[in-house]
Amino acid sequence: MRLPTAAAAWIVLFLIVIGVAAAQDPTGQAERFVTAYRIGPKDLLEIKVREDEKLNTEVRVSEQGKVNLAYINEVYVEGLTAAELGDKLAELYRPFLRDPHVAVTIKERQSKQVSILGAVTNPGFVQLFGRTTLLEAITAAGGLTREAAREIIILRTFPDGTTGNLKIPVDDLMLRGDPKYNVPLEAGDSVIVQIDRTVHVYIYGQVKIPGALSVLQSRIPTLTQAIAQAGGFTERAAKRRVTVTRKDENGREKTFEINVVRIQNNRLEDFPLEEGDTVYVPDTIF
Repeated sequence: MRLPTAAAAWIVLFLIVIGVAAAQDPTGQAERFVTAYRIGPKDLLEIKVREDEKLNTEVRVSEQGKVNLAYINEVYVEGLTAAELGDKLAELYRPFLRDPHVAVTIKERQSKQVSILGAVTNPGFVQLFGRTTLLEAITAAGGLTREAAREIIILRTFPDGTTGNLKIPVDDLMLRGDPKYNVPLEAGDSVIVQIDRTVHVYIYGQVKIPGALSVLQSRIPTLTQAIAQAGGFTERAAKRRVTVTRKDENGREKTFEINVVRIQNNRLEDFPLEEGDTVYVPDTIF
C-alpha cells in the first residue's frame, strides 16, 4: 500500500467505471471523481530538479503543511497537486537556475484517511498509505459481513464544497473480481457498504416445509425459488392454481393466481415475489 498516487492513476482506473456510471448518472456526476490528489501534512514527497541533481531530495511535509528546501527554504505545499507544486518550485528556483524543470512525486500519504461504514466487520476509519484501493480499504475494515447488500457507494466532497457519489456493484467487485471497480480512494472519502436487511415471505399449503422464509431484501426469491426453498411441492399440490397474496402500501390485498406448470415448462416467466407476500399452494382434492 505504498505506491505513488497521481491524477493519471485515477484517470486510468476510473474511465471505464465512469462509462458504466454515466448511464445511471445523467448529470455527469461520476466524471467529477477524476481528480488529482492534493498534498497534506506528513506526506512524503520526492522532488527532482532536472538542471541540478544536488537539489533532488525526499522530504516529508510538516504538520504546518510546509517543506524546507535548499536555496528557497520554507515552502507552503498543503493543498497543491504534485503538478502544481512542480510549477511552484520551478518559479521559486528560477532566480538560481536557468529555466528549471521540477518533477514532484507523492511517495507516501501518511495523514489521510477514509471512513468505511455499513456492512463491514470493523466500521470506522482507514488510513491511506500511498495508493489505497476500495478492496484494500474493505480488507482493512475486516471484510464484508453477511448483511452486505449488492451495492457500495463512495461519497466524496469536492473542493467547492459539493458532493458526488459513485456506485460500485458488489458482485462485480467481490465475486467476479472485475478490476475496473477496484477504484483508488482519496482522503476524506466515505465508503458506505449498504446493509441488506432480512425480510420474510410466507408459503403455506402443499409444500414440504411450509412457513416463513427469511431472505435478504436484495435477494427475495421468485415464486419457484421460494417453493424450492420450502422443500418443493407435495404429491397433492395443485401446481396450476398457486396463489400469491400481496398488500400494497395502503394495506389493500391483491391476489394473483399462477400456473406454476407453465413456468416449469418455460411457457411463462417466473413470478417475482416481494417482501411480505404470502404464497398458498392448494390441494388437488379441492
